[in-house]
Amino acid sequence: MAGDGKGPGTGGEFKREAQRQSEVNKKLKYFSLAILVVQNASLILSIRYVRTLPGDRFFATSAVVMAEVLKVLTCLVIILFQKRGNVRDFIILLYDSIVIQYLDTLKLAVPSLIYTLQNNLQYVAISNLPAATFQVTYQLKILTTALFSVLMLRKSLSRVQWVSLVLLFAGVAIVQVEQEGKQKETSVASTSQNYAKGLVAVVVSCLSSGFAGVYFEKILKGSSASVWMRNVQLGIFGTALGLLGLWWNDGAAVTEKGFLFGFTPMVWGVIFNQAFGGLLVAVVVKYADNILKGFATSFSIIVSTVTSVYLFGFHVDLLFTLGAGLVIGAVYMYSLPKAVVHSSSSSSASTVSASAHNRSHLSNGDGDSERDDFLPKSVLVK
Repeated sequence: MAGDGKGPGTGGEFKREAQRQSEVNKKLKYFSLAILVVQNASLILSIRYVRTLPGDRFFATSAVVMAEVLKVLTCLVIILFQKRGNVRDFIILLYDSIVIQYLDTLKLAVPSLIYTLQNNLQYVAISNLPAATFQVTYQLKILTTALFSVLMLRKSLSRVQWVSLVLLFAGVAIVQVEQEGKQKETSVASTSQNYAKGLVAVVVSCLSSGFAGVYFEKILKGSSASVWMRNVQLGIFGTALGLLGLWWNDGAAVTEKGFLFGFTPMVWGVIFNQAFGGLLVAVVVKYADNILKGFATSFSIIVSTVTSVYLFGFHVDLLFTLGAGLVIGAVYMYSLPKAVVHSSSSSSASTVSASAHNRSHLSNGDGDSERDDFLPKSVLVK
């Protein structure tokens, strides 16, 4: 009798707990959306702002190096925290992961080199392109990531995704035609900005982002290392390669003026955003599905455009609106889940197997290495 009396109460409590958990997850989803939008839009707008301010310009190469150093230090603190402050276990883990497994570490030299190049190119692109134009054009990284995924990982794309990629390319092309026309009209433009240079920089950045992201995903497959350890390994190479780039490009000027020349509080804000933004997103995306991430990217384009109008006097016309609209729609379409086709028992079995494989990756701490087709791996390491 007592057991029967407990049943309904226990069932009711379980239902209420499930409802509470559902409410918490819903709030976390919307909080994740806000974080993603703010991080996507603020980084581009803030870089554009500090690079167009009058006065002494900071060295972009030194900013990239500083962001890498901060990222490595943050990941080391997180790993130490995971080891409950046990310094001995912490050092043993680092020695084993970085030195003993040196071949595994060396594999990350390639994506690290590309990410360092990409981070430098972002500064070049945003310094020479309006923030809204960069934000729209930079979505080509979805196209390059998709193509490299098909070529290197043998992934298949749905018909809707292929259509979205065509729309994405068309939208970016319309924006570029519109901006090119605007450049011809205002031939007496600022001598410090070069539109062609900015466009080349953003296209190369998109290509490097796509390749590095897919390469990094390929490395992570079957790996038990956490995303924090991978970021430490990437950051070590990133810092070394960044210093090499700094010496090659700005060596004489840095020697004369100093590594932190031109570092204002606003510049430090940009560096912290670049260093911690990607790590923050790596945590946040666990609560957001692909549709939400697609919506966040689309909304951040709108935020960047509206803010550019007020901050930089950016003029929005019909062609830009059409192009940006196509890009926003394409990003959302690409992030839609694929339709599951139950044509045979074998396909059903492969679906179950893939799901189990994805769950095992998540339990190993690799973040969204398999389920995250929309956001490339670069989001975890930038």
